[in-house]
Amino acid sequence: MAFLELKKVRKGFGAGEKRTQVLSDIDIAIEEGEFVAIVGYSGAGKTTLISLIAGLLRPDSGSVTLKGVEITEPGPDRGVVFQNYSLLPWMTVYENIALAVDQIFPNWSPEKKKQHTEKYIAMVNLSPAREKKPGELSGGMRQRVSVARALAMEPQVLLLDEPLSALDALTRATLQDEIERIWEKEKRTVVLITNDVDEGILLADRIVPLSAGPNATLGPSVRVDIERPRDRKAINHDPRYKEIRREVIGYLLGDGGRKRVKVSKTLVLPNLLPEDLDAPRQWFRGRQPRRRDEIKHEAVEIGS
Repeated sequence: MAFLELKKVRKGFGAGEKRTQVLSDIDIAIEEGEFVAIVGYSGAGKTTLISLIAGLLRPDSGSVTLKGVEITEPGPDRGVVFQNYSLLPWMTVYENIALAVDQIFPNWSPEKKKQHTEKYIAMVNLSPAREKKPGELSGGMRQRVSVARALAMEPQVLLLDEPLSALDALTRATLQDEIERIWEKEKRTVVLITNDVDEGILLADRIVPLSAGPNATLGPSVRVDIERPRDRKAINHDPRYKEIRREVIGYLLGDGGRKRVKVSKTLVLPNLLPEDLDAPRQWFRGRQPRRRDEIKHEAVEIGS
């Protein structure tokens, strides 16, 4: 039995003719301690997928299970790092993280809670900024707080919903290194949602492409069998890196990546009769072609 598993999961939004089927037949099994990156187009349904795992959404059909137990709601066994940080602006770095610790471990002593909070602040290298509020931090520092808060909950699964997409290239590279370092130390099960294939190759054990929507589905898994730690400069010259990149991008750009949408439409033909080219031409005949509902049959009596 897989640690985290999605079977035949389908999810759509709307009703009737306006309903959009976002995800169809999602099947994936993730082992404990594995780092999996799901790579796909913007708008394909990646956030919907991560929300199903987090328990923020329920599937229309199929099942999402963690250690064999179906996920029906959010829980502390799954920590989520969102793209938009989701920090409380009136609280400091320490307070944002301590709030999560208080909620998850209410029976701990104040001293143990303090030590636990300080541990994860230090883990993301934010000890000098512990008393600052989010408005005083850079985007990269805010995302570090989000990561520290999720890790402080000690979840069984860490869900990363495109956490670095809004950052500049230099900050993004720095946080990629931080995430890899933390994963190597903590060995938590991680599901990373991203639209960056290179980011997936750098961080993950396995990449699973998500096809374009609607009716997006997961493609074949690609094992990232490149030795760790991975250096972003050296990896560009690795033949295996090029093979993995070509395979993932090939799927995303190929027939398996671009879903064909079938559209049913009723065509209403114009109310016209085609012109009879064999009929004799007469100036009084009128315009051609004629509308069917303009044709009238009349009997006319002519006096002699």
